[in-house]
Amino acid sequence: MLPRMERLIVLGTVTTGIRPSEGHRIIEVGAVQILDREITSTEFHRYVQPNRKVGESVNIHGITDKFLINKPQFNQISDDLLSFIEGATLVIHNAPFDLGFLNNELKLAGIKDSIESFCNKDKPFIDTLVLDRNENPDIRHSLDALCRRYQLDDSSRIKHGALIYSSILALVYIELQTGQDEL
Repeated sequence: MLPRMERLIVLGTVTTGIRPSEGHRIIEVGAVQILDREITSTEFHRYVQPNRKVGESVNIHGITDKFLINKPQFNQISDDLLSFIEGATLVIHNAPFDLGFLNNELKLAGIKDSIESFCNKDKPFIDTLVLDRNENPDIRHSLDALCRRYQLDDSSRIKHGALIYSSILALVYIELQTGQDEL
């Protein structure tokens, strides 16, 4: 019998603000698959019409209201997203932020289950921020800081984009795991 392959989905979101409780919404979802510690070419990427103005957040991500006009709403992409992540462990940097937004979007779409309930039942998510804080408590833990520490090229990340973010985080996660193996 062949061993079960570990399937991870490195996921990132871009939002109109920092709190779903203030009506902020997801405007982009990006995800990259890691299969048995190898980053694959399997990706998920969607822009989302948030039904609100992006406001000042445009300065962070560069995604304009005009660009989002004809994009699908979250409820129109949720089935594809849930199919993509089904049974996998999510890898997220600062998981409470992204999970909070994703669960809010699911609720608004009329889906009663949490995003975690669609994931690996034993280990629904890994928070790379927590992983790094546990290993390196006295230093910075931003994605930029992690890229510098592991000497990873993040020059493609001019603005905050979900797919670029997820691709870079996948590389960081592999490096974090390499460090764990050496311990």
